Amino acid sequence: MNQQSEISKVNKSAAELYEFLTNTENFKKILPDNLTGFEVSEDSFKFSMSGMPAIRLVYSEKSPNHTVQLKAASDAFPVFLTCKIKEIDEKQSEAQLFFEGDINMMMAMMIKKPLQNLLDTLAEKMRLL
Repeated sequence: MNQQSEISKVNKSAAELYEFLTNTENFKKILPDNLTGFEVSEDSFKFSMSGMPAIRLVYSEKSPNHTVQLKAASDAFPVFLTCKIKEIDEKQSEAQLFFEGDINMMMAMMIKKPLQNLLDTLAEKMRLL
């Protein structure tokens, strides 16, 4: 299952956006308002919201000013959330989110819409940073 957000224009440089996304505390600022739980540690965060199972994401790849990738902490739910960053100039950048997951068809049907809403919300809230 693969899904992606629209490209967001962010009023932060690529370096500033990268720094923002590599601090787990900051994800609470861009996750949807309908969170039912949020826990954070130094290298991961766990969130839950209605319509989706709770998931803990840990950093799996960090490429300064270009890529931040998170993966599910549990191998039972093999998913990746990647943010690709492209610098526009010293005050703006573009970001696009990609979800990749090995999810059975029944589960994919159930989470497709909530997942797209999640990606869209993350992208929109990054625009507003």
